[in-house]
Amino acid sequence: MTVAEDVHLNNGSKMVSQATPESRLTGGEADNSPHNQSNELLCQELPERHVILDFDGTRSKPYFSDHHGGENSALGARAAEDDLNSDVEAGKKQKEMTLEDMYRNDGALDDDDEDDSDWEPLKKQVEMVRWFCTNCTMLNVEDVFNCDICGEHRDSGILRHGFYASPFTQDMGAPSIEAEARELCEDHARSSAPSSSTVVGFDERMLLHSEVEMKSHPHPERADRLRAIAASLATAGIFPGRCRSLPVREITKEELQMVHSSEHIDAVELTSHMFSSYFTPDTYANEHSARAARIAAGLCADLASTIISGRSKNGFALVRPPGHHAGIKHAMGFCLHNNAAVAALAAQAAGAKKVLIVDWDVHHGNGTQEIFDGNKSVLYISLHRHEGGNFYPGTGAAHEVGTMGAEGYCVNIPWSRRGVGDNDYVFAFHHIVLPIASAFAPDFTIISAGFDAARGDPLGCCDVTPAGYAQMTHMLSALSGGKLLVILEGGYNLRSISSSAVAVIKVLLGEYPISEFVDLVPSKAGLRTVLEVLKIQMSYWPSLESIFWELQSQWGMFLVENRRKQIRKRRRLLVPIWWKWGRKSVLYHLLNGHLHVKTKR
Repeated sequence: MTVAEDVHLNNGSKMVSQATPESRLTGGEADNSPHNQSNELLCQELPERHVILDFDGTRSKPYFSDHHGGENSALGARAAEDDLNSDVEAGKKQKEMTLEDMYRNDGALDDDDEDDSDWEPLKKQVEMVRWFCTNCTMLNVEDVFNCDICGEHRDSGILRHGFYASPFTQDMGAPSIEAEARELCEDHARSSAPSSSTVVGFDERMLLHSEVEMKSHPHPERADRLRAIAASLATAGIFPGRCRSLPVREITKEELQMVHSSEHIDAVELTSHMFSSYFTPDTYANEHSARAARIAAGLCADLASTIISGRSKNGFALVRPPGHHAGIKHAMGFCLHNNAAVAALAAQAAGAKKVLIVDWDVHHGNGTQEIFDGNKSVLYISLHRHEGGNFYPGTGAAHEVGTMGAEGYCVNIPWSRRGVGDNDYVFAFHHIVLPIASAFAPDFTIISAGFDAARGDPLGCCDVTPAGYAQMTHMLSALSGGKLLVILEGGYNLRSISSSAVAVIKVLLGEYPISEFVDLVPSKAGLRTVLEVLKIQMSYWPSLESIFWELQSQWGMFLVENRRKQIRKRRRLLVPIWWKWGRKSVLYHLLNGHLHVKTKR
């Protein structure tokens, strides 16, 4: 019986081998299929962002028959009565035990059960192998070679060649992949603007930050995220190659104290003396996490000062752990230190007076907003899923505009649904982000570049493509004289995050986006969000007023017609059906839009 309880994890192949007893009654099948559990887990959002961590790989439990044979001995009526009473008590006790209790306590069954002819304990041992997808971390069963969710082959070369590796076949180490990828990049680079001075911040010690004990599912914020991006850049000959590296140093405590409280800094440092620890149920740390966080923050600070000084035109911080959820006094949402905030203050220390932070991570950067709340020298603009506060972390409503005299220096664009794609993002950039940013006239621009709004991400469930990210980067590069720093935040599908990062870095190198977004048609939900934000922010940015009324005139009927349809649908639901045949039939048809009353003018 204990064989079914033993679950072995092979870190190298990320496969789980599980021997499941097959009994006569269960047929060796679990009540909850891992296929169904994976599909249910994908794109579900929990308030504490536990979508992946709370996965439960349920497996079948053997069923035990509780038939008991009993014989009356010749000990007399009293003895027979005692035996009967003991059998009844044993039966009650047996019924009070759950299947889990019976499963874990073999010896609780009587020896007489071995003689029961109507019970087959175990026919055979079925070896079931389950594996976690390297690309999206979803669970799959043994006889499937491609992930049921994302289609990635379980032995694909995504960690070796990045997104250039085929997702459908096993990695055979073909050198042609690198040659084709580099040739494609070089051809496009020759047809584009000359490459500018672009620096990339990266250090392998950040890969040591990991969850020590894997729970029932791999943690989405894992070292493979950086490995996949680095492999993609190397395969394309971008880094190392067209981009140069930056010397690595750890951020000092004095620099961190400009952003975080001393208590928070000490709490992060304390984890270096612990084998495993957690700040929140989903924000882990091990003995290497504090150093990884210091390296990430140090790289972001030095990238900012390097760009401001003119030694580089722009840069990309390939760092982890991410940072935009980390507030003044707390770590949360996978984040330890706020890298974007550190970079903004480093840029100001190097001479920049005004800094723009654009956060396109699918989750609101509540930490960044908190740190710069009331600061008119830093403009924070965030585009994120919000859904009325029901999407993690629940902050970032449109009416959160800043406080203490800095109203309007916090701009939240909260999407009301999942599935938001390129058109809505670029539409919001044209009508909100760029007009406000141009009026602000920043000396330095930072992108908190989470790629979890990308198509295929298991947490974000949105539909932004690499072309969409490239277009947004291109639009922001026109600000602050091209002094732009992109800092990696979230993103948990390796193929999506690596292809999006490469598309962004190509723009930093001077390449023009391949796709052009013209005649954009936003979704109805996206248009409503844009109009809502414009209506609020035009009180602080006067240039938005004309944009608001222009959109209202162009798209107003589009929304009014949709609202009329919703009202008619609501009326149909509210009017009782039996009115159709009674004295209220005229009123029924009138309320349902079947009749129209003409009025004299």
